[in-house]
Amino acid sequence: QVQLVESGGGLVQAGGSLRLSCAASGRTDSTYVMGWFRQAPEKERDFVACIGWNSGRTTYADSVKGRFTISSDNAKNTVYLQMNSLKSGDTAVYYCAGSRYTGYRTQPYEYAYWGQGTQVTVSS
Repeated sequence: QVQLVESGGGLVQAGGSLRLSCAASGRTDSTYVMGWFRQAPEKERDFVACIGWNSGRTTYADSVKGRFTISSDNAKNTVYLQMNSLKSGDTAVYYCAGSRYTGYRTQPYEYAYWGQGTQVTVSS
């Protein structure tokens, strides 16, 4: 099993920045790709970004390209999501997830492990 704990959410004004962290523990060697998803009230859980633990390759949703950056610190088993130029539409609960598959994984069902989520609220 893999445990994921997110942190770093909060309230920020439009145009501001936040950095989310996701600390992984347990059988982290069973995950190959780490992703960030978000879910706004009464909406589906949407893909934001993912990164390969070993490859470092990244993929982003079109809505966040150029504003968000995903990165990882393998020594700390931690994944980050730097969010800049935040908009009110970015308001959501952000979830960290781990996939046992390699490659680019953008669908929730491709991820076996999930954190509890952290709230990000962007005020306009």
